Amino acid sequence: MDTFAEKIVEHVKGHRCYSHPVFENWAKANPAPEVVGALFHQIQNFCASTRPGLNFPDALKKNGLTDQSALMQEIVESEANHGPELATMAGHVVNRAAGERVCADLYDQAAVEGKLKEFSDAILGALPGYDKKSGLTTQAREAIAVFERRMLSDKESTYRNLGTALALEMISNRQLIPGEKHCLIDSGLYKADLNEAEMHYLLEHWGEVGAEQQHEKNAIEAISLVGDHRAQQLVKEGADDFLNSLTALWDLLDTSLLQSGYARRLAA
Repeated sequence: MDTFAEKIVEHVKGHRCYSHPVFENWAKANPAPEVVGALFHQIQNFCASTRPGLNFPDALKKNGLTDQSALMQEIVESEANHGPELATMAGHVVNRAAGERVCADLYDQAAVEGKLKEFSDAILGALPGYDKKSGLTTQAREAIAVFERRMLSDKESTYRNLGTALALEMISNRQLIPGEKHCLIDSGLYKADLNEAEMHYLLEHWGEVGAEQQHEKNAIEAISLVGDHRAQQLVKEGADDFLNSLTALWDLLDTSLLQSGYARRLAA
């Protein structure tokens, strides 16, 4: 890595998002099935927003960043069609938590996601700013909005999007996916195994041969090609846009549902 790439990687590592305990607290709290569903509703909607490239790869090319465009397009293509697998995994975990088939057909994406939204509406619906139509908290919508910037093609937005992409891939590879493995597999709460067909989403993303590892490499390589000082500033701003918004979402889910919120009140 060049000097700038090393600095931005260390910057991401130093952010509170990188070591956020939300998944550790999930494992400790052993949340009720409806809490698991509410958690997954917010998380899967956020994850869905990160997959489409929208105008981002073309914007990179338009602004003369051809190599970066190819690297980002590889990530976009790799992430395509992961929504159904995430819904299947979420429904499977909810069923295991409940000890019954709350989600009757794990391969009916709309039905599973509808059930997750029901749980979210019931538990989080009274929060200020909660949107009943989407079932999303203010914090989830703000994290999603960072990726809606991929619709823009101007140079400043494009460099910010590069920074966002780097932070996303690092957090996914080093915090989100390992965190999910910790609370869903390693905790033993759901008697789940990576080799179960219903857990294929996690298997595909986990570890040295997982998709996230390659995505992070692509993102770091793309960042290493940015030499202009102003562009580097924009990359850092884009990384912070993502890190700050996701931290706010993790904080909300942690305090409302896990660390000191609903799950503990339920157990009291």
